[in-house]
Amino acid sequence: MEKIWLKSYPPGVPHDVQPEQYRSVAHLLEESFRKHASSPFSVCMDQWMSYGELERLSAALGAYLQGLGLEPGARVAIMLPNVPQFGVTMAAVLRAGYTCVNVNPLYTARELEHQLKDSGATAIVILENFAHTLSEIVDHTAVQHVVMASMGDLLGTFYGRWITFAVRHLAKLVPAYELPLSHGRKVVSFKKALALGERRTLAPSQATLDSIAFLQYTGGTTGLSKGAVLTHRCIVAATLQAEAWFTPALAKVGDLSRANSIAALPLYHIFALTLCLLAIRQGSSLTLIPNPRDIPKFVEVLKKRPFHMLPAVNTLFNALLQHPQFKSIDFSHLCVSQAGGMAASEGTARQWQKVTGSTMIEGWGMSETCAIGTNNPVTNTEFSGSIGLPLPGIDIAIKDDAGNSLALGESGEICIRGPNVMTGYYNQPAENALAFTADGFMRTGDIGIMDAQGYTRIIDRKKDMILVSGFNVFPNELEQVISLCPGVVECAAIGIPDEKQGEAIKVFIIKNDPALTEDEVANFCHANLTGYKRPKYIEFRDELPKSNVGKILRRELRTAK
Repeated sequence: MEKIWLKSYPPGVPHDVQPEQYRSVAHLLEESFRKHASSPFSVCMDQWMSYGELERLSAALGAYLQGLGLEPGARVAIMLPNVPQFGVTMAAVLRAGYTCVNVNPLYTARELEHQLKDSGATAIVILENFAHTLSEIVDHTAVQHVVMASMGDLLGTFYGRWITFAVRHLAKLVPAYELPLSHGRKVVSFKKALALGERRTLAPSQATLDSIAFLQYTGGTTGLSKGAVLTHRCIVAATLQAEAWFTPALAKVGDLSRANSIAALPLYHIFALTLCLLAIRQGSSLTLIPNPRDIPKFVEVLKKRPFHMLPAVNTLFNALLQHPQFKSIDFSHLCVSQAGGMAASEGTARQWQKVTGSTMIEGWGMSETCAIGTNNPVTNTEFSGSIGLPLPGIDIAIKDDAGNSLALGESGEICIRGPNVMTGYYNQPAENALAFTADGFMRTGDIGIMDAQGYTRIIDRKKDMILVSGFNVFPNELEQVISLCPGVVECAAIGIPDEKQGEAIKVFIIKNDPALTEDEVANFCHANLTGYKRPKYIEFRDELPKSNVGKILRRELRTAK
């Protein structure tokens, strides 16, 4: 099929990328570390880290991991928020020749156990704030090596100690835990691991472009999350695609080592992770926001220094706009306001442009596509309402259920093919058989229409997936968990429109215990589901709509008044 979208590309954007210029992600990282050694990589709580420090620290941690005797390609889980330890750990794992398994730090014990067991992770780097969750389930996993980080580890000798003390003893954000040391399991502090690694020499990674770089977990149609296999080729391609696409907007910065991107979205999420890798490729810096929910502190950080790129989901853009001090920020340096993770609303986009003078640029992607699959041109001066054009090297086709490509203007499933697209789901042959068409396109589950200029607009979702503040939630998982709540006979979960979150979760329940209350169900969900998966609304019913074969009809629940 003719790539009609290429005619709509901004001037200077290449039509393709060449990931083969690198042997692996480690090669890309190390090239950048050497080139930008004296430039700042990140700032967190006013404490700076240079690319030279990132190179030295990641080499030390990588050498420590190699010293554990892990096999090539071993899975290392990373359970960290947006703190300097994240970048060091990610780079260390990749440079040492292992596979990163990103974990949401707010996972419940049940969710964490599944991801660690499914990935086969044998090591984990975790912030002590979340160690109590690991302690509950670690004996049920293959994890033998635990590197325990504290909040202030990389925030300077004196300030770092103060931050760690404050987090532990004043804010009391480190619940008590006791990690079992059975079966030879070892626990070492992050600082100790660095010290031990500095005595060793990091052996070069033997990974190739076809080796697995990340297992990026996403929702599963069977109720359990599954790992999207992202090879080094996928990651390098996605980084080069993002660089090609965003460069026109950042051109006015000149020296990109002066560019500052705001990392408020969690780095374990594929959207923020890809933009972190883009910053490394460019040699630009990241302002790390450990807790973006604290909007007053976030706004204070934005006031401190010029920033050039601000990626966010619609809910975060909205939250910032509502803060009374937001309008007092200097937006004169802002080049890109990148929206993704969930649909951006036109109302929010108009208000954002009015306040900041920056156009909200909407994109679309998935964990399976290394974040960005399509994006609007960053040179746009108005919000388009579409998800934009395929990035360089990517093909988009609108297909019917049989896998046939449809004509322009016809609605069908958005399917994607390119070097950034996952090779499949980890150990999920049945899922993989359904995920790809005969001609190699991955089915996305989104229903869309492409116009004559190559722009695509999403009009519906084929799957029952719920999108809460940019996070995928699959009803099957919720229903399986809630069905275990005492007194619940049957349940069904759907997404309903929500101004702040995009969608909110509503659960319909049939109960056999008349005394069961909404609060009891909510408390059960709180204990077993991470925050964004918890229902906002709970409704008890006498019956649920079903097909003639007994399948619950979620669509009828969504359309019921």
